[in-house]
Amino acid sequence: MMAKNPPKPAPRRIFQERLKMTALPLYFEGFLLVKRSEYQEYKHYWTELRGTTLFFYSDKKSPTYVDKLDLIDLTCLTDENSTVKNCAKFTLVLPKEEVQLKTENTESGEEWRGFILTVTELSVPQHVSLLPGQVIRLHEVLEREKKRRIETEQTPSSAVDKKEPAEDYADVLSPMPACFYTVSRKEATEMLEKNPSLGNMILRPGSDSKSYSITIRQEIDTPRIKHYKVMSVGKNYTIELEKPVTLPNLFSVIDYFMKETRGNLRPFIYSADETSETEGSPVTPLK
Repeated sequence: MMAKNPPKPAPRRIFQERLKMTALPLYFEGFLLVKRSEYQEYKHYWTELRGTTLFFYSDKKSPTYVDKLDLIDLTCLTDENSTVKNCAKFTLVLPKEEVQLKTENTESGEEWRGFILTVTELSVPQHVSLLPGQVIRLHEVLEREKKRRIETEQTPSSAVDKKEPAEDYADVLSPMPACFYTVSRKEATEMLEKNPSLGNMILRPGSDSKSYSITIRQEIDTPRIKHYKVMSVGKNYTIELEKPVTLPNLFSVIDYFMKETRGNLRPFIYSADETSETEGSPVTPLK
């Protein structure tokens, strides 16, 4: 007898899906209590530090993040006095906001502080209370982050000089969100209806070469399919809403839908080794 609900993804699957979606190396992870300027209170997130960005997940096994915070312009990290015993509290000061973080214990607080300062300042902080093995990890992350930034700053011409296969650097120069599929409106609708456990938002080509479309499936009273046009305007992308929203890239477009729906919309991510079944229907392979 088929299971009514599909099994939860294995940790390796989750790691692969998060890596594909963020396209950034994982340096550190753990639970954090986060309070951003728009939050009324602290929110409990499983958090990953990838590159210089914090990605927030509703739980440890969720494949898609509900919010993220870019730390590249971090001004400073200030320690705060916590009223809770064995709990670390500090504030990330950024040009446009201040974000408060709390950890479950002082040790993890020191680790978060060490990793965040290492990747943002490109140096291992001297005044952190960490064990020798943890300090070695900071030095390893420092070298990885330096290498990543050098590779990111390389121009297309320098990438060609390395004589890498064309398909390799083509992906680097024009990356697409993990939920992009070259499918029609009808095919996107069928994918969302047949495989709801894989996500409920697909990015696909539009009706012409200058546009894209977002197809979503929402369950309010009854399941509904909606389509949104995304126009390419110069180097930006405009979502055609009642009040048009212009964003710098397609990743930001996906982030916008996720953030505006507080994580209710999740990118549809198909994995070739998907073996689970949803509501008795086999997972449909993508073209």
